[in-house]
Amino acid sequence: MDDNEVMDWLLAGDPAIRWQVLRDLSGSPTQEVAVERAGVARSGWGRRLLDLQSEGQWAGGACFPGQGWRPPGPVVGDPDGQPWVATLPTLRLLRECGVDPADPEVRAAIDGVREHCRWEYAGEPFFEGEVEPCINGGTVAIGSYFGQDVEGVVARLLGEQLEDGGWNCEAENGSTRSSFHTTICVLEGLLEWERAQTGPPSDRARQVAEARRRGEEYLLARRLCRRLSTGEVVDPRWLEFSFPPQWHYDVLRGFDYFRAVGGTPDQRLAEAADHVRGRRQPDGTWLQENTHPGLVHFELEYGDGAPSRWNTLRALRSLRWHDAGLGTP
Repeated sequence: MDDNEVMDWLLAGDPAIRWQVLRDLSGSPTQEVAVERAGVARSGWGRRLLDLQSEGQWAGGACFPGQGWRPPGPVVGDPDGQPWVATLPTLRLLRECGVDPADPEVRAAIDGVREHCRWEYAGEPFFEGEVEPCINGGTVAIGSYFGQDVEGVVARLLGEQLEDGGWNCEAENGSTRSSFHTTICVLEGLLEWERAQTGPPSDRARQVAEARRRGEEYLLARRLCRRLSTGEVVDPRWLEFSFPPQWHYDVLRGFDYFRAVGGTPDQRLAEAADHVRGRRQPDGTWLQENTHPGLVHFELEYGDGAPSRWNTLRALRSLRWHDAGLGTP
């Protein structure tokens, strides 16, 4: 496919894909983007996910399905992996889809979560978070996106930043080195929180911005995938691109995060950009790779090894931002 054919293929996808293609790749008018985005809550993946909520939760639980929960239909995904059907992973996916937080049905769904969903750890209300920073990073991203008060979770995350600039869920067990997985979850949450703030910058906003910059430096110093000590790639699986990423890190997720931050690309992103570019297939698409095993509500695409609209969208928009920022044709 040439570039025009790739765009046509992307625009033939779900509303969650189409509105982001119009916004990030085609430069469509704001009103056209808004109309397409409104469709996420009314049809396709977004509608299907909203319809699966019951009693203020998905699958009867916050991070994991509730006791006795069973899929409403045939089992989809790997029942031996971590399930991705509870409230946290479902809201992460709705945020990735870009469902409009102002939609009345979306607001009702979020109200239900706030009123009824509790964490498995100690029964904490959903938007008050729990103890693991990777989970709390996702909670901040979700809460900020959907207009909920997550100030207490933000304060906790600021106090848990490690000396090297990142975060690690194993810190409570004595780890002093950060985790790429946890750090990207927290960074996405802090960025979403910053975007949700209005008015003059507060002391908290300045603290969050500084913490986020330190976390970004943790990734940049490692070229988004390498050990600081040896320069070796930490995990070869990070060189493959999965969607949804769940709590897992990979190079495309890190690269697309910096695209979301915006501004002039740091020169240390060059290796990641080259790697993302190199994963493009001869037909102009990027593949689905390294799907994280577990139960899902339904399949979004066609499985590992098949062309992925999600990964193609994310790769194209990140490369466009990177190359334009450096003046690359």
